[in-house]
Amino acid sequence: MRSSGVYRSVAGYSFRRYATYRLATAAGVFTNTVFGFILTYAFMALWHERPQLGGYEQAEALTFVWVGQALLASVALMGGGFEAELQERIRSGDVAIDLYRPADLQLWWLASDLGRAAFQLVGRGVVPMAVGALVFDLALPVDPVVWAAFLGSVTLAVVISFAMRFLVGLSAFWMMDGVGASMACTVLSTFFSGMMLPLTVFPGALGEVVRWLPWAGMLQVPADVLLERRAGWAVVAGIAFQLAWALVVLGLGRWVQSVATRRVVVQGG
Repeated sequence: MRSSGVYRSVAGYSFRRYATYRLATAAGVFTNTVFGFILTYAFMALWHERPQLGGYEQAEALTFVWVGQALLASVALMGGGFEAELQERIRSGDVAIDLYRPADLQLWWLASDLGRAAFQLVGRGVVPMAVGALVFDLALPVDPVVWAAFLGSVTLAVVISFAMRFLVGLSAFWMMDGVGASMACTVLSTFFSGMMLPLTVFPGALGEVVRWLPWAGMLQVPADVLLERRAGWAVVAGIAFQLAWALVVLGLGRWVQSVATRRVVVQGG
């Protein structure tokens, strides 16, 4: 009970910390909105030539674009967040202080990332989505239950994203420079989450494979929940898919953390 209060405090502090960067938030809102317009017109041209591409109507495809822009910062679809700070703390040796805290390292950073994601969803997600809905004909639901399921799916998307980036952060225990690992994570996330194109557009066996990868749970699944392409048990199946991958990657991160912790103890002798 007491430890859960610690993690709530960490999440709250992280939310307030990101809320102080008002100029950066405004710049992010502007960037997401402009990029949303660019992608929207590209999608409109593509769907004009190929109606029903990937099984989406044009309005659904445009909604997918703006959902991506709304979740870009909160789910860290193109990287960013805590992993660079964690890598620096590992390189400097300050991670030893983190390991002495009466809190788990992974849960500490998860709480911090959830606070960050909550602010980014409100601070950088709402306005671009609202602008997109005002300017273009989007296929947004009116049922509040759908929106609630969407928010639950987004929460799991953030956890999956965190788990992937936690592994990237821990790579600094073995790599002098984590830039390469961060860039690889960003490329994989951008391509396989559906950020560039919905994963249903991918052809043949590639399309079948990418829809079962963990990155699909970061954008494709939440977008399909909001678009009501998943209904009834399909929503449950989608959320179960996200939960399964979240547990798998978190478990992998916990194992890597235990190996890294033993490495620190041995080096500290």
